[in-house]
Amino acid sequence: MNTPLSALLERKGPALHTVPSTLTIAETVAEMNRHRIGCMLVLEGGELAGIFTERDVLRRVVGAGLDPKIMRVADVMSKDIITVSDEATVEETMVMFAEKRCRHLPVVHDGRLRGLISIGDISRWMAETHRNEAEHLKSYIAGGFSA
Repeated sequence: MNTPLSALLERKGPALHTVPSTLTIAETVAEMNRHRIGCMLVLEGGELAGIFTERDVLRRVVGAGLDPKIMRVADVMSKDIITVSDEATVEETMVMFAEKRCRHLPVVHDGRLRGLISIGDISRWMAETHRNEAEHLKSYIAGGFSA
């Protein structure tokens, strides 16, 4: 649980999916579907300007009756971005997900975008950690470890 997010990002790989703020909502959703992801980071001038999620599509586009072929992603993205440091631990990030009621957090290091962590990434890491601990305990109980 004290594992830093930087370790999860290393395992996850360097892929970071972003779109410019000038794209239409329809183009942005097409990119999300192409990559099979639930959110897209939105950039303006190479800087993080917002985040656009499946939830935004439902509430701010469909729910508001907007035309996704005309409206830009910049018009509906979440602009108050909550970020997390790559030095934050898995446990700290779990607390943020629960308190902020979000599923994706951009990860930054020295003010620069380093990656994106999702609640699914944390769940997979937790499941793998628990599976490994269970295997070690079974091996220990069976006499597999030497003192």
